[in-house]
Amino acid sequence: MFLEALPVELIADILAELDLASLIICSHLSRRLRLVASDPALNPWRRPILRNLETHNYEPALKHLSVRMTVPRHNLVDVLSIARPSFLLFDATLPNLTEDEWEECFMRRFLPSWRKWKKEGSWRQGFMRMLYRIWHRSVTSCSKDEAWTKYIVFNRNGSANELQMSSRAFDPTIIFNELKLQNDLIHLETRRRVVLELADVRIVAYGVLSRPKTTLTINPNAHMLLRPPGIEKGEAKRNTVGRRRYFSNAEEYIQDYGAYPLMTVTSVPLYLSQEYQMTTNTYTKLRHPTPSPSYANYPFYTPGGGDRRWVSMPETEEGMHWVGPLIVTSSADTAWEPAPFESSIFDIPHSMWETVSGAVFCGVGYAGRQQFASFAWNDLWTIAPWMDERITKRLDGPGLGN
Repeated sequence: MFLEALPVELIADILAELDLASLIICSHLSRRLRLVASDPALNPWRRPILRNLETHNYEPALKHLSVRMTVPRHNLVDVLSIARPSFLLFDATLPNLTEDEWEECFMRRFLPSWRKWKKEGSWRQGFMRMLYRIWHRSVTSCSKDEAWTKYIVFNRNGSANELQMSSRAFDPTIIFNELKLQNDLIHLETRRRVVLELADVRIVAYGVLSRPKTTLTINPNAHMLLRPPGIEKGEAKRNTVGRRRYFSNAEEYIQDYGAYPLMTVTSVPLYLSQEYQMTTNTYTKLRHPTPSPSYANYPFYTPGGGDRRWVSMPETEEGMHWVGPLIVTSSADTAWEPAPFESSIFDIPHSMWETVSGAVFCGVGYAGRQQFASFAWNDLWTIAPWMDERITKRLDGPGLGN
């Protein structure tokens, strides 16, 4: 057989281009192919599995992949860490993993502050319990499991507050409008940006971009969170849909009828040029929890149009700064659902759009829900460790720490 005469690395590359059903068949055709398919170092299963997980179009063979002896175990950890909850809870056959592997799945999938839900019991029990909570929150408005939702507010004086509110009444847009009113920013539009997207939640920031009349209103820490110094976006790629031009990485505006001031500041103030610099510029890719494919390089920029930390049209942000407070929370509403193909969105009137957690969805035939999960100090230090040296005061509860 000609295929078996090839080097094992080349055989593995060829097998990796197959779909899962074909790869299962090929792995049983001969002893050599079986050895190649079951070799953890060659691992031809990884690419077809990731194709399924990234496109959310799961092949039937993925359901019972865990019973195949030729599939290396670490591939099943990837499935448990990325696949949508409903698939794992109701369709897939769960693998027989060690306790350490179940702990790895938990750490790769969930935010650090969610470890409190594990309580006693095994890591497998904790993982499945947490997965069910996520699924339950996404399909119902029940808040029995988490009566209070925590969130973090960055203040312009350098301090930050960890606050909480009843989960049933929690709406970051309303909370942020109250903060805007207190800071005399109610005339400005609220901007919502997705800081990071995980398997089940999106870390979302609510703030205001403006050309301020004075530097006293500028919030340097908001800039540091969304644009870490030394990390830049590649050249913006323009796309064309018919005769309409757009940028693939759209920013979302909250419809709160804001209006931008006429005063412009076209350069960064001298003291801000120092505030926007880090004392240390060491960044490492986030592994626990594992970002979604759109943010695979986080905190570095991930090309492809899915990294929403960068505004769609950079020239509109020239001379603009984040002013006033910034709210950071986690949105748990169907983060695993893929956004519709962007070219189709522009054929739909703006009045028919619905915005869900920083991603734009068509309002036709989509039952969008806004569910939020707690975001605490441990979560902030995990996704943005460089902020540890930037925040001057950490306050549990309201106040500015004066």
